[in-house]
Amino acid sequence: MNSEKNNNQPNPAAGPGPEPGAPPTASPTEGAASAASGAVVPEVPTAEELADLRANAAKAAENWDRYVRAVAELENFRKRAARDKQDAIRYANEALIARLLPVLDNFEMALAAASAANGQADSLKTGVAMIHSQLKAALTEAGLEEVDATGQMFDPNWHEAVSQVESPTVPEGHVVQQLRKGYKFRDRLLRAATVVVAKAPGAQPAATAA
Repeated sequence: MNSEKNNNQPNPAAGPGPEPGAPPTASPTEGAASAASGAVVPEVPTAEELADLRANAAKAAENWDRYVRAVAELENFRKRAARDKQDAIRYANEALIARLLPVLDNFEMALAAASAANGQADSLKTGVAMIHSQLKAALTEAGLEEVDATGQMFDPNWHEAVSQVESPTVPEGHVVQQLRKGYKFRDRLLRAATVVVAKAPGAQPAATAA
């Protein structure tokens, strides 16, 4: 009888038992296994997937490069369009002024003829001079400038040589005589000055630029 009582009594060395009605607790070994089974394991991409990723990255880089180039070209186009618009406004009267140059030439020839005539042409000379002055002032205000070549070093960019003459006083390669004035509209040449160029005495004629 005593042995049966001893078997039914709790063992103090085993520690306190679970309270009545409490859920059963898992052992440490069972908890570790449960945690391991719930962890997210990263998937390793296959060789085919890696090749696709590299191809997509290369394509994205190529598209970005195209985008950057397109933006740069568009900006350059805008700048060119703005510059062309400014030039169109700035040189809008270029064709008109070019057509008026022969009129200006005729006025100057009329003035020269009136100066060579007798005194009866003084009133005509005065009237023509006034018209010439007004026309020249208007053209100058619009942007017309004379290209004075007399005594200047011959420059094919601004002068048109029609002949060469020997000159002991004018240095070789310089303009001896200006036959017709040259004109430029702002910084653009409208008409080159027609000139005669000096050469050294006894020198062979050199080819002149037209």
